[in-house]
Amino acid sequence: MKIIIIDDESPARELIKIFLEPYADIEIAGEADNGFEAMKLIREISPQLIFLDVQMPKLTGFEMLELLDDPPAVIFSTAYDNFAIRAFEQNAVDYLLKPYSSERFDAAMQKAMARIKSGEPAQPELQTFRNAYTPPPGELTRIAVKDRQQIHVIPIDDIYSIEACGDYVTLHAASGDYLKEKTMKYFEENLPAQQFVRIHRSHIVNVNRVSKIERYEKDSYRVHLKNGVHLKASSGGYRALKTAVRL
Repeated sequence: MKIIIIDDESPARELIKIFLEPYADIEIAGEADNGFEAMKLIREISPQLIFLDVQMPKLTGFEMLELLDDPPAVIFSTAYDNFAIRAFEQNAVDYLLKPYSSERFDAAMQKAMARIKSGEPAQPELQTFRNAYTPPPGELTRIAVKDRQQIHVIPIDDIYSIEACGDYVTLHAASGDYLKEKTMKYFEENLPAQQFVRIHRSHIVNVNRVSKIERYEKDSYRVHLKNGVHLKASSGGYRALKTAVRL
């Protein structure tokens, strides 16, 4: 069984390697200290199991999972417990809260080996895991997207608008347009409410990127963005936007 260890702290990776020493049938096929390097290794090696930290530079563990098309089984190994452990312990193979004992580690490994041996796919569980992951309201400060083989991390300040596209949304940003497999409701609930306003069932706008608002028809308005795009706003969306920009 091939394993990759992903943690930005070297002592944490070393501890996992020590705890893995008694397991003769596993191979530590790689290790990474950030999400970008981890995704590259996962594509190259196709491990059956990864140990994954939550808080890491460049990409968090959650952002990395969102971007993987065919993720392996995952055991989280992290000190980040304020909401993730409550939400996801039943969906990942296991969730190790640092510091943990060798006995706790062995229990997680037994779960992982049993699941992999049984041939149960990791994808449905991780899809549930990724769909369930929701940051506290208003906490979202950046959005990670994958465009072919490239990964982009977009600060929310760079976004002009978000457009509904079926089961996806299109992020219209200063650097380009990006497709993301999330719902409008997700962004409406998790972007800062004072900065992002849903002006229509199909559009959320960044109020800092609005240049002008004008009446369009009897019960609708036109919102002009600083990139030259103009969008239709409902009467309710107009009122919310007017409050946000203090017109």
